[in-house]
Amino acid sequence: MLNTLMSALVAFAVTAGHPGAGPRPELDGIVKGGAATAALVRISDGRHTTSEAAGVRDIERGGRPSPDGYFRIGSVTKSFVATVVLQLVDEGKVRLDDPIARHLPGVVPDGEHVTVRRLLDHTSHLPDYMSEPGYSTNRWRGDARFRSYRPGELLKVAFAKTLPADGKWHYSNTNYVVLGLLVQKLTGRTYGEEVRRRILRPLGLRHTVVPGDRPGVPSPHANGYEPIPQLVDATRMNPSLDWAAGEMISTAGDLERFFSALLGGRLTSAASLRAMRTPVETGAGFDYGLGLQAYHLPCGTVWGHSGELIGYLTFAFRTDSGRSMVLSINPSTRNPSTAEVMGIAAKALCGTS
Repeated sequence: MLNTLMSALVAFAVTAGHPGAGPRPELDGIVKGGAATAALVRISDGRHTTSEAAGVRDIERGGRPSPDGYFRIGSVTKSFVATVVLQLVDEGKVRLDDPIARHLPGVVPDGEHVTVRRLLDHTSHLPDYMSEPGYSTNRWRGDARFRSYRPGELLKVAFAKTLPADGKWHYSNTNYVVLGLLVQKLTGRTYGEEVRRRILRPLGLRHTVVPGDRPGVPSPHANGYEPIPQLVDATRMNPSLDWAAGEMISTAGDLERFFSALLGGRLTSAASLRAMRTPVETGAGFDYGLGLQAYHLPCGTVWGHSGELIGYLTFAFRTDSGRSMVLSINPSTRNPSTAEVMGIAAKALCGTS
């Protein structure tokens, strides 16, 4: 769904122009149109910041959502994991073109031909365990949503099948489960501990969480829902099924600070940042670097990542001029359309909100 939404960004940005109004009308429109129970956005040009929120925190109890609220960031987690891996590259503990079998022997089938780089940019051709029934946190799983998973279980599901040799780029959450294990092997600490030690604490990201088996979302937050077909509360869940591929929780302010530091060259060497920003073509409407997505707009290329986890959609992007947008949407009885999401993105990244 995220690929579909974001693939139309360029075309929509052209038609959206450069409006001067802020994003509040678009947020209200998404909520009133039944595409969100809550939505928040933070837009910054490096000097001025605008934060807005619309909808309700809880469809039963009401309450206004906070622009500073917490939300599940899904695959934006991958950008944190990739940053840690590139820091380990800078420290000489691993090389991008090392075969993963050198560090994790026997873990990945044909691991002698799967490099760390290919895991980072999803060119490994490893099957995605989340494509298997019951293994996607983008869908309602009933009581199974509180089950605890371990990385080895997820890899066993993934490697029970192979992908056809179709020559296509395949996004696979399995890659980042393997990378989480790589971080653990190289450091002796879990990927979450390394994210906290290397990124969260140095940047003062006090509102970013690696939850592990904890099912809740810190307050304040807007609840996430899933229509089955009536809306059910999907906020509480054990995110260990996502692990290093998408378990993290954050806020708009923390994500803005993280991507500003990463893309501003404060977290890795210049060479590693260049590698992260050297993308492959995907045919999915964006290019993919090492833990970073790239979208080409009339006003320039934006870098960052999108994320989806049941009840929550996240879009976090930054231009090289320093303009940024973090958008969190809690879908309602339908997902927001491309036009609804892109109306906000075009204003934020190519306009003058």
